[in-house]
Amino acid sequence: MKYTPRKEAILLLEDGEVFSGYSVGIIGITTGELCFNTGMTGYQEIYTDPSYFGQIIVNTNSHIGNYGVTDLEQESSNPKFSGLVCKDFSKVYSRNLADNSLQNYFEKFNIVGIEGIDTRKLVRHLRSKGAMNAIISSSEMDITILKSQLAEVPSMKGLELSSKVTTDAAYYLGNESSSYKVAVLDLGVKKSILTNLVDRDCYLKVFPAKSSFEDMKAWNPNGYFISNGPGDPEAVPYAVETVKHILNEDHPLFGICLGHQVLALANGISTYKMHHGHRGLNHPVLNLLTGKGEITSQNHGFAVRMEDVAVSATVKATHVNLNDDTVEGIRVIGKKAFSVQYHPESSPGPHDSRYLFDDFISLLK
Repeated sequence: MKYTPRKEAILLLEDGEVFSGYSVGIIGITTGELCFNTGMTGYQEIYTDPSYFGQIIVNTNSHIGNYGVTDLEQESSNPKFSGLVCKDFSKVYSRNLADNSLQNYFEKFNIVGIEGIDTRKLVRHLRSKGAMNAIISSSEMDITILKSQLAEVPSMKGLELSSKVTTDAAYYLGNESSSYKVAVLDLGVKKSILTNLVDRDCYLKVFPAKSSFEDMKAWNPNGYFISNGPGDPEAVPYAVETVKHILNEDHPLFGICLGHQVLALANGISTYKMHHGHRGLNHPVLNLLTGKGEITSQNHGFAVRMEDVAVSATVKATHVNLNDDTVEGIRVIGKKAFSVQYHPESSPGPHDSRYLFDDFISLLK
């Protein structure tokens, strides 16, 4: 077999730090907010999660690509992240269920990445300095030019991104004769979340992010679901307004991740951009209602402000993160509405929290 030399690549951070490595995916340039995910498996689900839109992912697991890709593990129609940073990238795979290599998958969807990076050093840097914008390039190696391009990338704070990943038109999912009808506000929903609802005898109508409450109500659903999604929660006032209407009519409501933050904003609770966020499959959470701990799958760079929840007369905390005491779940007092910050569908991740879908079904009954 003819030896093909690896193409050099550069990772440049917003604060001027430079990392050298080798190109994966296509040759080119990509930009986005640099953040890290500590999950040891599930890279395809991560890359296709719409919540990662506009972000470059640092996978901390040593080997990426070793088990290939398969259509069964798509959380949306195509990768939504901006680019990949990893230590060792495998262009060959060894799993019978896989349909293709990760390299071919990246080439198909025009993904730019870099390998050969000391990801431990990089993650320590991000944990110290915080999540920040970065640029990966394998086609332009002049740092001055790359710095100029990177300077034009907007901060994630204030960005409205749900409209860029939501469905173009409403669609149906599940069995029309199911026991419950659930209207889903798609802010960047994952397929596995919808599957968890369908598996619990729900017929879904998935609405675009900017759908009005009147449009959703006209379908006469039994309850409402507000999905995960990318960007700053304070940049989606249209979703906050929709949730306010749902609460006013006291319909059952369940929110996940961005949906959790939107529910908080609808009740006068503020949100903030975290230092480096929560992204991984092993985050410990305490259920304050049961006293039980859960190992959870998480992906968020914004959070609900605990100080506001503590003094609120309308909202109480139901779950808290055991690493940093941040809000992981809330319930609206006197309403059939609750939400969690983490991803209970856990694709990928442990299934400790899937009971939350059952709790929602109980409200629908």
